Amino acid sequence: MKIGFIGLGIMGKPMCKNLIKAGYEVVVSSSRIETNEEMKKAGATVVSTYKELASQSGVVITMVPNSPEVKAVIEEIKEELKKGSTVVDMSSIAPLASQEVAKVLQERGVGFLDAPVSGGEPKAIEGTVSVMVGGNEETFTKCKPILEAMAASVVRVGDVGAGNSTKLANQIIVALNIAAVSEAFVLAKNMGVDQELVHQAIRGGLAGSTVLDAKGPMMIERDFKPGFKIDLHLKDLNNVLETADELGVSLPLTQSMQDALETLSNEGFGQEDHSAILRYFENMHA
Repeated sequence: MKIGFIGLGIMGKPMCKNLIKAGYEVVVSSSRIETNEEMKKAGATVVSTYKELASQSGVVITMVPNSPEVKAVIEEIKEELKKGSTVVDMSSIAPLASQEVAKVLQERGVGFLDAPVSGGEPKAIEGTVSVMVGGNEETFTKCKPILEAMAASVVRVGDVGAGNSTKLANQIIVALNIAAVSEAFVLAKNMGVDQELVHQAIRGGLAGSTVLDAKGPMMIERDFKPGFKIDLHLKDLNNVLETADELGVSLPLTQSMQDALETLSNEGFGQEDHSAILRYFENMHA
């Protein structure tokens, strides 16, 4: 069975390479010539269009920025998808958008999973991302080995939409965790304490976390090369607050982080890694 992979960006490209390493036959198509060449060298079959990709694939994986892009891809390929095939959307989008896409595909006899990931570029490269999956049990069981080739953890959390609901919860926790680390490092600096030594001292205690380990060194070294961009995290928090508003749920801490990310984006830092949230708290004391 061939797997089509659409969306060869910071996360998608290494995830796709891990499928190839696991022995899967992968079909790709990119508007970037250099990306096509790189993937061809890695062992993928390169085709000219998404339609051609879909016509050859039993499973199509999408990894694109947001709900409109997912809908546009599905609209482009739906006529070419074979009955009985499956689309696995690993993008982070609104849960309701996932359900809309699933309905369109169901009418054509095509299965669907929403399967967003967490872990950022380093874990995508290692093949150790966490995948939270929404969809029926049968489709999940069919696709689980494929997902496990890219991940350390693959958990079905419910029906379609549940994957992205879980991802929204994840993105709240990650954003607030990064903010907490940022505030702590700003305080340490202003007290004249070495941030690296603070990191070493606290990482083994209750304050220790995956976020502290992954983003703390980036903050200390001021290395904001994107593994997950501020603009993408802002997109996720916009989806969080849109969903919360529909449900009548108040999320004041998330609202404060949306404001911070919006400020950073407007100041020209949107393409930096979300560890650059540090800048927001530094600028408050500038």
